[in-house]
Amino acid sequence: MKIFFSTALFAAVVAICSVFANVGGVESRDGVYAGQKSSGQSLLDVRGYDGIRLERKSYKVVYSKEWRLPVAVAWHLTRDHVYGKNQRSKMQFTEDMDVPAPRATWQDYARSGYSRGHMCPAGDNKWDEEALRQTFLLTNICPQLYELNAGDWNELEKKCRTWARRYGNVYIVCGPILLNKVHRTIGRNKVVVPEAFYKVVLRLENGGKAGKGIGFIYRNEDVKKKMSAYVNSIDEVERITGLDFFAALPDNVEKAIEAKSDLGEW
Repeated sequence: MKIFFSTALFAAVVAICSVFANVGGVESRDGVYAGQKSSGQSLLDVRGYDGIRLERKSYKVVYSKEWRLPVAVAWHLTRDHVYGKNQRSKMQFTEDMDVPAPRATWQDYARSGYSRGHMCPAGDNKWDEEALRQTFLLTNICPQLYELNAGDWNELEKKCRTWARRYGNVYIVCGPILLNKVHRTIGRNKVVVPEAFYKVVLRLENGGKAGKGIGFIYRNEDVKKKMSAYVNSIDEVERITGLDFFAALPDNVEKAIEAKSDLGEW
């Protein structure tokens, strides 16, 4: 089954609510960045697309009812959150009744040839049973080839947890990329299969006056590559997706962070 989307829909920009955890005085509990350019902006605001907004215990998602997919998922990963005793083996993928039908169901993925790929990973949420369970809502899931899901994408998820342990906290936004005008769909509910996925990661330094950023783009393919092969600057991810990340940063800080993509600095 195939479905057509306009170029405008592909270029839609996602508006993400803030992540609310306190980070050493850089971001307050309501998600407002201390060095922001204007009041009301969050460090993780991504401008433009007014989809269905869902707030979970550990992440926030903007959902596309046209795609039956999350368009972008944002979360703040701290050192404390990379540890926990809760196990994913006790969890089940669940239809999200907070979004209108038609919506993704587990039957859509059955015998589709695609696995259920987490955007906000289960492995980032073993610290809390409810947070872990919510990562299995299908509004946090995209169709991914198993080889990508269990392979290079999983490797990047583990690397983000390593960075959270090393630096104390990181900010992450990820989601699908629709590159073509015609997209494959799966299941009775016509869940769109992305051609690729993006992830951008930010860490702040010097009280938010500086930092490092890095982006990644993974094709939805059965390949195995070094992580460096997927690296892009955040600017490049923005160009490809049409999204604008970390816009609350001062212009000079945002420009410096988003222009570079040196995996060696992480």
